[in-house]
Amino acid sequence: MLEIRFHGRGGQGAVTSVELLALAAINEGKFAQGFPSFGPERRGAPVMAFLRINDRHIRLRCKIEAPDVVLVLDPSLIRIQKPTADLKPGGLIVLNTPKSPAEVRRDFGFTHRLALVDANTIAREVIGVPITNTTMLGALIKATQVVALDSLKGPLQERFGPLAAKNFQAMQAAYEQTVVEEASA
Repeated sequence: MLEIRFHGRGGQGAVTSVELLALAAINEGKFAQGFPSFGPERRGAPVMAFLRINDRHIRLRCKIEAPDVVLVLDPSLIRIQKPTADLKPGGLIVLNTPKSPAEVRRDFGFTHRLALVDANTIAREVIGVPITNTTMLGALIKATQVVALDSLKGPLQERFGPLAAKNFQAMQAAYEQTVVEEASA
């Protein structure tokens, strides 16, 4: 089972990302469970969302304490929430940043494997706004291969209607531009 925790701010689309990826996994015949974790927060407040994907039924009904992957939509949350503190050994950090792996390691002290993409720039250029949720899904899929990129077309169309094409284009650009470190032996 793959357990992913999304870290974002209210309005950035972390919860929507979980929903879209869960639908894509289900459409591929997998089992998925996604849910948010937030209270009465307002736009811009830190939020988390959780996603489990498996080839078998998922019987767990609790939040993800030690994820395999953390996806960080907003790098300012690294110092506020410490999203990688309980990441499993050998886990993966998918981060929205224009920085190189060496810079990220120097600035944040990460020791886990990294998948990095400048999602802000891609979203601004392709979608026209710096909302990075679908863009970051491209990075996550590149790093994990949890679903096929094309499996997101249906969920995107259902959710975004006429804006689906631009969101898919941003996702595809992120997929192509994401720098993924190889797993260490």
